[in-house]
Amino acid sequence: MNRPPHTPKAGGMPIALGVMGGAIVGAVFGEATMGLLIGLALGIGIAVLIWRTDQPRR
Repeated sequence: MNRPPHTPKAGGMPIALGVMGGAIVGAVFGEATMGLLIGLALGIGIAVLIWRTDQPRR
């Protein structure tokens, strides 16, 4: 039973975009740090979802 090689998907892009986007949106509303932290949390959440759905089936 040879399985084809599994190439994992990257989850770093949502984290980076979340941090940058959150800081920008937060700066517009006068709360850059809060926006950065919210963007970081959302990016990590999306990255975890990508990681969970990308697990190879056994």
